[in-house]
Amino acid sequence: MTLASWNRLAETAVLLDGFHALKHAVRFGAEVPVAVAMDREAALALADELAPDVRDALDALLTEVPESTYRSLVPRPHPTAVAALAVRPSRAAGLGKLAHTPRTAPVVVLDNPRNLGNAGAVIRLAAGFGVTGVVTTGTLDPWHPTVVRGGAGLHFATVVERLTVPELPPGPLFALDPEGDDIRGVKLPDDAVLAFGSERSGLSAELRARTDHLLSLPMRPQVSSYNLATSVAMTLYHWSLTGGAARA
Repeated sequence: MTLASWNRLAETAVLLDGFHALKHAVRFGAEVPVAVAMDREAALALADELAPDVRDALDALLTEVPESTYRSLVPRPHPTAVAALAVRPSRAAGLGKLAHTPRTAPVVVLDNPRNLGNAGAVIRLAAGFGVTGVVTTGTLDPWHPTVVRGGAGLHFATVVERLTVPELPPGPLFALDPEGDDIRGVKLPDDAVLAFGSERSGLSAELRARTDHLLSLPMRPQVSSYNLATSVAMTLYHWSLTGGAARA
């Protein structure tokens, strides 16, 4: 691997920043043309401890590079000093999965999210619950390197796309809002589209107009709101308790 080849691929590839992002990407079938580590043996020792299922794949992928080279490849060094480039999944294939019905798990929609780290945390949650996909509306790029870092490479374990509200996948749309019905009295179907408003302004008027059901999370009076990822976690956990479940 040369610096030139990395730079050539970096224009279109997904940056996997850190050992855990690379581990998850490989585990869920990502195509990884190049991967580097400042200390190859240390990275493989991590694999022996935390991810023996992908240890051989990482052994074949990782190239050791000097610290100066590694630092030139990433916006900020990761504590594990591992980085890689992965091929972004086909948008057409992702849209096909989102549109396919019947679904066995919901789609999560982040309506005009603002915080890259929050978006990454939601994708990590969604992958853990085995949801069909995570869709964002608005200007935030869900494949931004900071989002991928926050998601620990689990973009490759679910569908991640940016769409407009009219392009949202089919299914009954449940949106979280303080004025909605208590979620504890509602069974969420597997084909639900679960929408969450932005961290500051909540649901957009466009998405609210499309919503079939407004739901609220239980919250103590005078507490203003939950973190976005916390709201998604509570909602997906409720879905899992009322019939849905994480799937292999």
